[in-house]
Amino acid sequence: MIGVFKPARHIARMPEDCQSPTYTRLRWQIFASIFFGYAGYYLVRKNIALAVPDLLKLGFTKADMGFVMSAGAVAYGISKFIMGIVSDRSNPRFFLPAGLILSGGIMMFMGFSPWAISSVFIMYALQFLNGWAQGMGWPPCGRTMVHWWSTHERGKIVSVWNVAHNVGGGVVANLAVWGVGYFNEWQAKLYVPAGVAIGVALVLLATMRDTPQSCGLPPIEEHNNDYPEFYNEDHEVEMTTKEIFTKYILPNKYLWYIALANIFVYFIRYGVLDWAPTYLKEVKGFDFKQAGLAYSLYEYAAIPGTILCGWISDKFFRSRRAPAGILFMIPTVLTVAWYWYNKSGPAIVDSWALVSIGFFVYGPVMLIGLHALDLVPKKAAGTAAGLTGLFGYVLGTVVANWVTGWVIQTYGWDWYFGLMVLAGVLAILAIALTWGHGAASSKQNGDAQAKA
Repeated sequence: MIGVFKPARHIARMPEDCQSPTYTRLRWQIFASIFFGYAGYYLVRKNIALAVPDLLKLGFTKADMGFVMSAGAVAYGISKFIMGIVSDRSNPRFFLPAGLILSGGIMMFMGFSPWAISSVFIMYALQFLNGWAQGMGWPPCGRTMVHWWSTHERGKIVSVWNVAHNVGGGVVANLAVWGVGYFNEWQAKLYVPAGVAIGVALVLLATMRDTPQSCGLPPIEEHNNDYPEFYNEDHEVEMTTKEIFTKYILPNKYLWYIALANIFVYFIRYGVLDWAPTYLKEVKGFDFKQAGLAYSLYEYAAIPGTILCGWISDKFFRSRRAPAGILFMIPTVLTVAWYWYNKSGPAIVDSWALVSIGFFVYGPVMLIGLHALDLVPKKAAGTAAGLTGLFGYVLGTVVANWVTGWVIQTYGWDWYFGLMVLAGVLAILAIALTWGHGAASSKQNGDAQAKA
């Protein structure tokens, strides 16, 4: 029986003359599914950040809200790692929408139930559960991409797919603004995006697919005649968790380097995003619509930036991820400093600073996820992505939420911005540790895997 935690069985291969048109049709269908499916996850991931100004009016403090927001990050990081392991042996057709339905249901409950927002600890518990459900999003998407797109076409696919979270992250603010205006209550920031997310999940059940082999097609490497240098028949065989860890995760130093870099990249990504509505309202005097627009622009600016970063990585650096990552992290640090410097300046500069940060920081976010997929066989893709997510969310985002909330409450916004700049410098140094990894070292990595 096919289920969430069991990959679909392979079926008899279809005739050769049917394979190419079927591959073309299914790849468009599946790409649309993982794109809009993952965008759906962002409709119910960070809604609480938009609701912080309203919750502060109820008597909660910034430190309280930082603590609450950290719950989702802790749970997401752990869940992304554990669910990454599970997803390597699961059917994404059911796995992906299951997490989205759970997350949407939790956010609907928070929006409709006064009890759900009655205390810090209740909100923390619900955000933790939501973060756990969110961890079921990235791994099945990563598993799907490595099974349906071969190595030398994967860079452009991942860079385009990766903007799904910017689409979702931008749309959620628009849905929140519409919901508050239509229902005339701030809780609509929570339940309106959740309703849309659940609708997306139901569509995924009809459109997602598992591996090409489960649809009667050959592996993508065979179909495209595009084999990684370390590819062999064993890469089509499901591996045990022990095999994945001992052969491809624990001894892979570059995977650990990018996991370290992810801590600091995520610190900036969510440190800026989660506190933007509060900072713009308190310090710059933005109303909710203005802050929501700036929040959306931060996400939308990432779309061209992410695609450009992926293209530069493949075109100019021959699929080496570190040079492109550093190229984008340097202006990220500079634009964070610009955002900080404009504390008493015109409001339009704040909006442009947020646009600039969004444009640059999401490129390195994407490259770290792509790099994780590059470093392991496709049957270990979810675990590798989960490891980088564990570091990025549990260590990076938790600090961005919890610690920065306490820092802002205790020392003010200048200390907050100083932490953002420091994180950017440390991210550059950590990414630089992977400078030597590229096409040549992929073969070296494959040789080591073959010996293992």
